[in-house]
Amino acid sequence: MYVKNANIKNVLRWVCVGLITLVHLQTWAQNYPTKPIKFIVAFTAGSGTDVIARSVGDVMSASLGQQVVIENKPGAGGTIAASQVAKSEPDGYNFLVQASGHALNPFIYTNLSYDTLKDLTGVTPLAALPNVLVVSPSKSWKTVTDLVNATKEKPGELNFASAGIGSATHMNAEKFNLAASVKATHVPYKGTPEAISDVIGGRADWYFAPLSTALPLIQGGKLKALAVSTAKRSSALPNIPTTVESGVANSDFVFWVGLIAPAGTPPVIVKRINDEVIKALNNNEVKERFVKLGAEAMPMSPEGFNQFIKSEMDVASRISKAANLKAN
Repeated sequence: MYVKNANIKNVLRWVCVGLITLVHLQTWAQNYPTKPIKFIVAFTAGSGTDVIARSVGDVMSASLGQQVVIENKPGAGGTIAASQVAKSEPDGYNFLVQASGHALNPFIYTNLSYDTLKDLTGVTPLAALPNVLVVSPSKSWKTVTDLVNATKEKPGELNFASAGIGSATHMNAEKFNLAASVKATHVPYKGTPEAISDVIGGRADWYFAPLSTALPLIQGGKLKALAVSTAKRSSALPNIPTTVESGVANSDFVFWVGLIAPAGTPPVIVKRINDEVIKALNNNEVKERFVKLGAEAMPMSPEGFNQFIKSEMDVASRISKAANLKAN
């Protein structure tokens, strides 16, 4: 009898602890946020990832009553920013804004200081947008076929830019290279602005640039667009074909930008931020800005985003093995 009573007391004790914890979390969530929230952006200011983060963050600041502060931490394909967020306190005040290359990094960096699936958790994607294959107007290439032929004539002599090893722009280019059966030299940059600058100057031969950043330069005649990376044409560049339309099968690629939290962030906080992001994505100002960027909102539940990241990692694993990609 004593044993039974002791067991019942232990169960009741743990039930009480659980209820107290739940009430505490609910109260905390109701008061949250009480200070500015940081979005640690994995790429430079002015990059596609940065523009998307600022567009959403501005609207969230007004809704939350606390400023969403953008902090750019570029470098190493976004792993510097990811490491910072993975090691930060999971209190709902530090989030990572990362792009598609997030799925590739575990396979090309052998000394990551964090585990992509265990130390970080998805909140929601923010947007999907095309990359656009751009070259300098000084180049003679008018089509993707021209570029592919020129690359095949001089294997390894032409070079392509990326926003860093493991970035979405790098992953896009490697997928294209494999699909087109071409060999070119990879030149990683600190971010998109630096890469675009060298493409304009002719120092880099080509680049799969985020459309959000490249569009005004294309419209201004400083860059020449050969194709977009997505499976269908972009409404922002309706006359520019896709890489698949241009004859390179299985080369389509979607550049996504997502919001990620440190593992251990209370689910009620993750859900709150997820709700706020989705609300921001439905804001008319954000919608208008996305149209100008050629971007499409990409809302998901936290659970759905985590499953999406896993599926993207499966694809990235195949690309990294086929292209023998290693960052260190």
